This record gives sequence, C-alpha cells and structure tokens, in this order.
Amino acid sequence: MLAKLMSLFLLGLIRVLTGAQARWQGCPPKAEQRIYFANHQSHADLVLMWAALPEELRSITRPIAAKDYWTKTPFKQWITRAVFNAIYVDRVKTGEQDPLEPLIEALGNGDSIILFPEGTRGNHEEPQNFKSGLYNLAQKFPHVVLVPAWINNVQRVMPKGEVVPVPILCSVTFGAPIALGPAEERGDFLARARRAVMDLRET
Repeated sequence: MLAKLMSLFLLGLIRVLTGAQARWQGCPPKAEQRIYFANHQSHADLVLMWAALPEELRSITRPIAAKDYWTKTPFKQWITRAVFNAIYVDRVKTGEQDPLEPLIEALGNGDSIILFPEGTRGNHEEPQNFKSGLYNLAQKFPHVVLVPAWINNVQRVMPKGEVVPVPILCSVTFGAPIALGPAEERGDFLARARRAVMDLRET
C-alpha cells in the first residue's frame, strides 16, 4: 500500500517538474517483452523513463539501477525495490561475477527492462560509445523487441552533482525497434544501436 501511494506521489511530482512527455514515434506502447535502451545523463533517467511508460507497461518493465548509488541509503533502496522494481547492477566487474546476470534472470522470467548501454552517465550532447551488454542480451534473447529511446533535457533537471531538481520540460521519444542481424558483428550492432538513439533527437 505504501509503495503504491509513493508511486502515485512520484508520478505527480515528476509530471509537475518535467511534464514527462512520452512520444511514441516508431512503435506503439505495446505489452510485449522489450528492452528499452536510452542515452544516460542523470540518475533521474531511470525515474523519467519509468514515468513515461503507461501504467500497463510500468507493471511489467524493470529499470536498471546502479547498485552503488541506489543502495546508499535505506530510502533509496526501498524506493528502487518497492516502487520501481529495479534491477541492481554493479558498474564495475568484480572477480568472476557477470554484471549481466541479474538482467538475464529478469529477461528469462519474462520481464521487460530499461537499459542504459553507455554504462555511466555522460556530460555531452551525444551518448558515449555503447558497452557490449546490449549486444550480449540481443544474442541471448532474440525474441525480445529492442526499442531505442532518447531522453531530452533530463540532465538539466538533475545536473551531475546536484541534489535539488529544477522544473523544466522533458520528454522521452521512443523509436522504431531494431534487431541484431544474423551475422552482425558486435561493433557494428552497437554503433547502429547508438545511432538509432541519436537519430531520435531530431524527431
């Protein structure tokens, strides 16, 4: 009950601060298993992507959350678990642990996920080069639909190093799905996926 109330409160707050506009340019909001992959410039990306999805998709879609940041306090840990149903990932590989393991488990259970293939936040107009995670997941789960998305202006709502959000209009543009080609090399696919995200800036 408390998680549901917090969910409604956050949706209202996010819409007041950002407008949380969703633009479905290349595909409709459809309840099928998907990997949404987007640019990454703020910790608020996770929240805005979650808020941009309609309710029926939020319930089946789990955002990826950096474990070191989102478990720093009991409140952050509660909100990412109870409200966002997030998947924690380690941003730095330690030992034999596979950072993709929790994502593979979620996709294997039928969940959709929200992924930021850059891995870390950038401070530039263009996303950093994508890491190999998206390629590896596309190989393991060829039936899952890959949907690119561009998050606009969120870095101005919560600039890096700031803790107080600034009201400003934001949007998430969802593009046409892409698919891994039968013999497509990792580098070619990741460059194409990155371009699919960047192309949405101009729509």
